[in-house]
Amino acid sequence: MFPTRRGEKSPHPIHSDRERDSLSCSLEASFARSAIPSSSYRGIAPEVIHELAGGFFHWLRDIDSFPMSSAASISAVTASFSTLLCQKSHSGSNSAARSMTVALPAFHGLKVSFPSGAPSADLRSCVAAQCAAASSGSSSSSSGGVVSMGCLEAGVGMMGTKMGMMTVFTEDGKAVPCTVVGFHEGNIVTQVKSDATDGYTAVQVGYRRVRDRKLTKPQLGHLNKVGAIPMRHLQEFRVVSAEGYEPNQVLQLEEIFKEGDLIDVVGNSIGKGFQGGIKRYNFARGQMTHGSKSKRQLGSIGAGTTPGRVYPGKKMPGQMGSGRAKIRKLEIVKVDPELRALLIKGSVPGKPGNLLRITPAKIVGKNIPKN
Repeated sequence: MFPTRRGEKSPHPIHSDRERDSLSCSLEASFARSAIPSSSYRGIAPEVIHELAGGFFHWLRDIDSFPMSSAASISAVTASFSTLLCQKSHSGSNSAARSMTVALPAFHGLKVSFPSGAPSADLRSCVAAQCAAASSGSSSSSSGGVVSMGCLEAGVGMMGTKMGMMTVFTEDGKAVPCTVVGFHEGNIVTQVKSDATDGYTAVQVGYRRVRDRKLTKPQLGHLNKVGAIPMRHLQEFRVVSAEGYEPNQVLQLEEIFKEGDLIDVVGNSIGKGFQGGIKRYNFARGQMTHGSKSKRQLGSIGAGTTPGRVYPGKKMPGQMGSGRAKIRKLEIVKVDPELRALLIKGSVPGKPGNLLRITPAKIVGKNIPKN
C-alpha cells in the first residue's frame, strides 16, 4: 500500500510509547490465549515483552517496501509469537549441555538452536532465549512442547485412481452404492521430513509409475536419491510423528486401511462449464407464464446509487466444478489386497481415471485432540 525505497522515511513512523504499549499488551494476551505451556510464557518478564514489541516494530521498519499500515494489524503480528513450538531436549545433567530449539513458522520456518543462556543477537534469538530460560527453569510442566493440528492429517494415507461405481449387496439384502478405487504401481515413501531439517514433520509419497522421459531431471534426481522408481505424483502427508516410515518404503493397502474405517477423500470435481445461478446455486426460477420476463434470470444484484457497485462474493453465473473437493467420513466397505482395490460407500469427487487422495478421517476425540 505504501512502499518505501531505500533511504526514504516510512509514511507511518513508529510512535515509541503508544504503538509499543499496544503491541506489548497484544503479545501478553496472545501468550495467554495460545496453547503454549505456562512455563514457556509466564517466565517472560513484562519488560522483555515490551522490548520485543519495540524490536519487532523496528524489524518491520527496516524491511523495504513493507506497508507499515499492515503493522497496525496486531493479529498478524502476534501470530508469529502465538504459534511458537518449543521442544526441550536434555542431554546429561549439565546445564551447559541443554539445548532449546524454537521454531517460528511465521519466519519462513527458520529455527534457532543454541545453549541456554547464550547471548541473543536479534529478535528471533531473543524470543527463543526467553522461552528456553522459562521452560528450563520450571520442572512442574510435564509437556515438552505443543503441536498445532491446523493442517495435520490424522495419519499417512495413500493415492489411488477412481475406477467407477458399482452396487454391493449386504447380507441383509440392502443395495449399497460403492466407488471402486484402484491403486497403480507406486505409493512409495520418497522423503521423510522432520522438524530438525524442514521445520515440520511430513511423509512424502509418490504414485503412478511413468517413463523416465516423462519427468524432468530435478524430479528424477529427487527420486534417485532414495532409489525410488520414477513416479508422476508426489504428495505430502503432514503428521505429528513420522516414526516407522523410511525412504523407499512401499505402503501396503491392507496395513493402512481396514474394513469399516472412516476416510477423507480429496479429488478434482467434474467440470460442468459455465452455468447459471439456478444450477450453480439452486436459485428458484420465476414464473413461466402470465407474461413473466424473469424465467431463469438472476434478478437484482444490488442497489443503485448506494453503494453503486456489486459486493464481492455475490452468487452469480460462472464456472462450475473442476475444482478441489473433499468428502469427509466415508466408510470403507471392502479392502481387496489381491486386486489392490478399495470399495468406498458413496461417491467421491471426479470422473473415472481421476487421482484421489485418501487419508484417515479426522475425528475429534479419537485421532484429533478435543482442545
